[in-house]
Amino acid sequence: MIKNRRKRIPMKVTRVEHWTESLDLTRPYRIAGHTISHVNNHFVRIEAANGICGYGAASPAKDVTGESMADCEGAAQQYLETRIAGHDLRCLPALLHDLQRMPIYRPAALAAVDMALYDLSGKLLNIPLASFLGRRQQSLATSITIGIQSVDGALAEAEEYIGQGFHILKVKIGDSFEQDVDLLKQLRRKVGPGINIRVDANQGYTFDELLDFIHQTKDLNLELIEQPLSTSADDQMQGLSDAVRSICAADESLCTPADAMTLACAPQPFGIYNIKLMKCGGISPALDMIRMAEAAHIDLMWGCNDESRVSIAAALHAALSTSATKYLDLDGSFDLGRDRFKGGFVLENGALRPNDQPGLGVTLL
Repeated sequence: MIKNRRKRIPMKVTRVEHWTESLDLTRPYRIAGHTISHVNNHFVRIEAANGICGYGAASPAKDVTGESMADCEGAAQQYLETRIAGHDLRCLPALLHDLQRMPIYRPAALAAVDMALYDLSGKLLNIPLASFLGRRQQSLATSITIGIQSVDGALAEAEEYIGQGFHILKVKIGDSFEQDVDLLKQLRRKVGPGINIRVDANQGYTFDELLDFIHQTKDLNLELIEQPLSTSADDQMQGLSDAVRSICAADESLCTPADAMTLACAPQPFGIYNIKLMKCGGISPALDMIRMAEAAHIDLMWGCNDESRVSIAAALHAALSTSATKYLDLDGSFDLGRDRFKGGFVLENGALRPNDQPGLGVTLL
């Protein structure tokens, strides 16, 4: 008699590689404080015993999490490789938990490895990562960012983006309160009521400036205000009305699941969480933040740095795994002069959806 034997899936990690590349931006831009013209991304490749590979990318933000590119590279070299090679991906939750216990906090390095493990797991199971995570939404519109610049330049850029099919503009503000108000009034007149406008102050305002800003823009129908005050001034957000706080998004104030728990306590200073994989350490901790936001009835926004398509795809898959996601700001790969990956997502009329390929759906070029 021939016994039925279960086919064994070769899910052991056999090889880990990582490298850094400098990627120029086709459109340099300013945010409050400095100009950005290129970005370094650190890439991770994890191979299973059957030759299938998972990919991830890191784009650390020194001014937000304290992690430089050198820190990211060092963490990958010193800690991450030794914790992954030889592990069985059928024990993925335990492996991800072990990674989060790394002795030093390097969230972008963790995020790259975390998403590569999820990508590889999805490929080995032959399903898109969004399905693996429990997909709740099919697609969402993303905003596209207008950096700090002259009014004429911003208006021209807005017209270009609308012509490309985008209908949500995120405007960087925070250098000059008076110029910000003037720009937004002119922008609203130019684009009309059918285009959503959200703003990101990058901690650029004082509380009094924020009050004046809210008063002077009350008729502009701004969709949301991202991180208007310094992270040290979160308590001052309580001086705003419930209605205003409900459209304020925590960005730099929200890095870890512990931050999400603190900000969820009533009275909540922010009605929106901006989750970035580079801040929190990857998909695994982001899932913890999702659960906290759902329990506290806080809406989710998913943001990014200047990143490769592989990490943008990872954020998109996670974002679509919950109905709490109301906002996407996943435009970080659009202005890369080159990328090491293709695929991952489809952009149609300003909306993003996964390409429904296994894992993250990306291909290394």
